[in-house]
This record gives sequence, structure tokens and C-alpha cells, in this order.
Amino acid sequence: MPPPRPLRVKFILPALTEATSPFWRPVKYSLFPPLGLATLAAYLAPDDQAVIEDEHVRPLSPDDDAPDLVVIQVYITNAYRAYRLADRYRARGSFVALGGLHVTSLPAEAAAHADAIFLGPGEQTFPQFLKDFRAGSPARRYESTSGRTLDRVPPVRRDLIMRRSYLVPNSIVVTRGCPQHCDFCYKDAFFAGGKSFYTQRVDDALAEIARLPGRHLYFLDDHLLGDRRFGRALFEGMRGMNRLFQGAATVDSILRDDLIERAADAGLRSLFVGFETLTPANLASSNKRQNLGRDYTAVTRRLHDLGIMINGSFVFGMDDDDKDVFRRTVDWAVEQGITTATFHIQTPYPGTRLYAQMEQQGRITTRDWDLYDTRHVVYRPSRLTPEALEAGYHWAYREFYRWSSITRAALAHDSWKHQAKHFAYSAGWKKFERAWNLVIRLRQLRQMTPVLEAVLSKVTRVAPEASPAAADRLDVGRLPGPQPGKEPAHVLPVLPV
Repeated sequence: MPPPRPLRVKFILPALTEATSPFWRPVKYSLFPPLGLATLAAYLAPDDQAVIEDEHVRPLSPDDDAPDLVVIQVYITNAYRAYRLADRYRARGSFVALGGLHVTSLPAEAAAHADAIFLGPGEQTFPQFLKDFRAGSPARRYESTSGRTLDRVPPVRRDLIMRRSYLVPNSIVVTRGCPQHCDFCYKDAFFAGGKSFYTQRVDDALAEIARLPGRHLYFLDDHLLGDRRFGRALFEGMRGMNRLFQGAATVDSILRDDLIERAADAGLRSLFVGFETLTPANLASSNKRQNLGRDYTAVTRRLHDLGIMINGSFVFGMDDDDKDVFRRTVDWAVEQGITTATFHIQTPYPGTRLYAQMEQQGRITTRDWDLYDTRHVVYRPSRLTPEALEAGYHWAYREFYRWSSITRAALAHDSWKHQAKHFAYSAGWKKFERAWNLVIRLRQLRQMTPVLEAVLSKVTRVAPEASPAAADRLDVGRLPGPQPGKEPAHVLPVLPV
């Protein structure tokens, strides 16, 4: 029997709808390469021919002849585009496989446009699919449940990534999932049916880091501090590597023990933190219990004392939000010296407990997935009109990134080095859009890496007021914002203009 011929495989990340809207910021969609597709490509045979196409950084190339296999990653706001591409390639004779968050949430919808669909993470199912495909008997559906592991996962196919097209080509993922289970989280449904949080072996993670050139890294993990044992070993192994890195973590993990100090010693310089809301009732109703009873001010103080910049995440439109939520949130973020902020309109993604709850209550107002981009209101809010919610969301972005707000937030830091670092990072991210667009058009993003590394460089540490363990032992107080029976003194009318 002759050996099977090499496969011609195309991996595609279709453009998200928001990447083609008036809100499109080219730099935002030129940050990270499609690491998930490059991970799947690692399971191909050495003589297979593969290409990764990311529509955010360059137009898809037309093919004279159809690839043997087309793998498309589907998010909710690129679903319609993904389905059109899938239908086109199937009509030309290619075998089309669809996977990703949206496919897992709505498998029946996706299956109408695919020869095979993948539910959940693909490290265990994609190798089996390739074996079946080469044998001529692929299944219609592959579902990840038991046996999830990152042991013996082959190195990511970074040779298929066009590094010059991304500001942060050195992105990396060393865990999967999250140990928390918030009702609104899209990824919680993605990992249903099996382990929802697991890690690489530390040696494998360090080997992947060692293969990346330069100093800067960005960990795309949902919760880099989610496994304390793994985190301690990872950060210990990174000490002496002279790396600068960014990542994401939860409020409670920052206040717990000394893991955040170990991360800072290893090179952590910027952290995405899901504050989400200043109202305890919202946290309780969305099952974000890891934030309840935590002092957000203690979080910002601890990170700033370590020289770690903060990208704060905030959600508007939860059931206890009223017209004052926008002003209160922006004022608090500026006063606390939050470097960058990401604001969202609450979005009930299909497959989440939030979606099921709102659907049962009859509050879902549209199932146009293009609008599920956290910029549009797709449900009936409890205490706000949809118009006021959208207007307040846009006002919050404008207000937080005004020059005066950037300056005030920078001056919240104690040292001039912190202030300068904050100002450079925040202004550089939001105030030089034309310059970023020019750099992207000239394909010179890699020239900005030394600038990013300079801004992320370590500043002199200020001694914290309390020991690392003290913040977790003490009653750190309640969240800022309105408390039962007590109105905050600084509430002002919102100006959604």
C-alpha cells in the first residue's frame, strides 16, 4: 500500500466584524498572531504543506486549486464570515473543519457549514481527526471531554506566523481555561464536559519561552496565577532569563500570598485585571465570587508598589447598574492610577449561564451575532435604557482617555518614573492612532518592540505598606462604590455625550 500523500492544509482566522467597523483600530487587531491555529498545525506530518491566514493583518489569498483541508476558527463576531468562507471552500471540493468558542456554543448552527466540527479544546481531538481523515473516514463531530492534558503537546508552529505583522509576536499560552466559573464567561462553556483548568509541564513552558527571541512576552492565559504551584515553579525558572512580560490574573490571586511578587521578580510588568464592577450585588449575581469582599484599592496599591501597570476590565449593564455607574467607574479608575481600561457592555454569549437566564426571562432582543461585540446592547437592561447604556459606554472610553484623565491617573503614582511610564503607555496606546496606522501599513511593527520594552522596563520599587500575607489575613474591606444604605459622596450625573 503506497504511503499517503502529503496534505495541503489552510488554517484561517476570519476577520471579526468589529475589525471592519468604524470602531476598527488596526493596532488592536495586529497585536497577537492566531496561536490556537499554530498549535493545531503542530500536529501535521513533517511533509504536509500548511499555511496560516489571519484576515486581520492581510487579505485572504484566492486559491487556484482548493486545499485538501481548511480549518477555520470561529468566534461569535466572525461567525457569518466564517460560514461564508466555509461554504465557498466546500463548493470547491475542500474538506472544511470548524472549531472555536462559537462552534462549541452552537454546534448545530456550525455543522450546517462544515464537514466536521470540533467542540472544546483541540489538543486531544485534532490528532485523532487527522488520523481519521488520512484513513478516509473522518467523523462529523469531535468533542473534547476526558483526557485533557498539555503533556507532550508539540511545539507551536511559529514558522507559519508572519512575525512582522504583529506588535506582540511573542505571545504564549501555558495553561488552558480558568479555575473560576463566572456566569457571563464565554470560555466556561468551551471547557464544559472535562477539566476546566490545566497547565503545561513547567519544563515544556520554559522551553517554549527559551525559543522566543527578544525580551518581551505576552501570556495570553486567562489566569496566569491560577495554579500557585505551577506559577511558583514557572516564575522561578524565568528568573535570570531577562524577560519582560504581561499577563492576566484575578483580584483574589493578587492579594493571596507572594505569587505576585515572584511574578514581578521574574519580569511581570503589566497585568490585565478583571475588576468588572464596583457593585458587590453585581458580583454576587454573576457568580464572580473571587472578587467579593476584596479591597480593589489594595489590589492597585500592591501592583503599583511592584512596578506593575494595570489594564483594568469593567463591565457595564449588569442588573444593579444605574446611570451613575459610568462616572463612578471612570472616576475610580483614574483616581487609582489604572494605566489602561477596557470597558464592555455586558453581553450574554450563547452557551453561558447568563444567556440561558436572560433567554428564560425573555430579555434577549437580537440574535444577530455581529452585534455581540460588547459594544452593542443585545438584551433588555434592568435599570438603564439600551440607548443610555450604549451612550454611557462610549462616554466612559472618551472620558478615561482624555489627556486630562491620562495626566491625573499618571500623577496618582508616587514617583516620577511611575508617572512617566504610565503616561507613555496610556497615551501611546490611545492617542497616536495615525502613527500606528502608518507603522502597520509600512509593516514596521517589529520596530516598535524596543519602544514597548523600554516602557515596560522596571522602575524603582516603593516599599509596600503591609506584608504580602497581611492583605489576605486582614479584613481588607468592601469594594469601593455604593454600599447598602450608604450613598457615595462623589456620585455625579453621567454625561453620555
